[in-house]
Amino acid sequence: MLRACYAPYRLQFKEPSGTSRGILTYKDTFFIRLYDDAHPERVGWGECALFRGLGSDDCPEYEAVLAEACRKVGLMPFADFLHTLSGYTSIRFGFETAWQELNGWCQYPSRFDVGEQPITINGLVWMGDKDTMLQRIEAKLQAGFRCVKLKIGAIDFDAELDLLRSVRERFSRDEIELRVDANGAFTPDEAMSKLEALALYDLHSIEQPIKAGEWDAMARLCADTPIPIALDEELVACRVVTPTLVGQLLDTIRPQYIVMKPSLTGGLSGTDLWRSAAEERGIGWWITSALESNVGLAAIARYTASLPTAIPQGLGTGALYTNNVPSPLMQQGEILTYDPNASWQYPSLIWK
Repeated sequence: MLRACYAPYRLQFKEPSGTSRGILTYKDTFFIRLYDDAHPERVGWGECALFRGLGSDDCPEYEAVLAEACRKVGLMPFADFLHTLSGYTSIRFGFETAWQELNGWCQYPSRFDVGEQPITINGLVWMGDKDTMLQRIEAKLQAGFRCVKLKIGAIDFDAELDLLRSVRERFSRDEIELRVDANGAFTPDEAMSKLEALALYDLHSIEQPIKAGEWDAMARLCADTPIPIALDEELVACRVVTPTLVGQLLDTIRPQYIVMKPSLTGGLSGTDLWRSAAEERGIGWWITSALESNVGLAAIARYTASLPTAIPQGLGTGALYTNNVPSPLMQQGEILTYDPNASWQYPSLIWK
């Protein structure tokens, strides 16, 4: 019989990280351990990566739902159990990935965990003043990144344009690919003029220029945009991921890309649904982590490695924390790999 327990864990940022939603200094998460009575020596670790203020399952009863899930995981077939978690995407992600680890990732096979299938990632530059962001960009370039993603929308827009101008004066589009993420910072009325201003700097794409939920306004932007638009929070806002809802959203908005965060977009199965629906409609995609610890990040990497990826993925968040879980994950510049000779060093936790 399957059994599970959970433990809370607070991840501490090495330095405050700015987004258009504010400054982050820590992130709370929950680890789970899944095991079978018949083989108690085999354990699958998972991470229920709650994202306060963003995840659709951020609610007061979150921990109570997680505790109840741990109590009932072995009382029904696992697929039926996951269905009961449809409205709690990060809890579903935690149990799905723990189950995959327990069963050798048989559903999503790859060579990533034996060190033979590296993943190319983008470099993430957090918001800050112009000089700070430029220094961070230069550090990413010196580290070997050819694709850099910039968080925008929190400082003066003209200063952000100056920053992009500075980068493009030094590096062409062939030398460095620039992605920007507005996190919904623009209003619908100003969005098009800002997209036109940004388009002067040969950007690969912009994530979520306006807030989620304004489908008609986003559809108009996607139809006429001078920069490819990638939906991000738009997917996260869908608490229960169903084929009908996914189809309606993509058919209405018709974005150029979607960005999938498995812990926030319905778990692995929900992300599968988004991806297949996008591919059917000729919409591009990439996968991004959402500030998980190395436990969740490694699971997302293993899942991503099982897919036919052609562009840099957004999995470069493993070095953000002072107290991340030491793991076999290795990042060298824009390459994320897994060292099969290294071991996990899980923290001592009080399990519930």
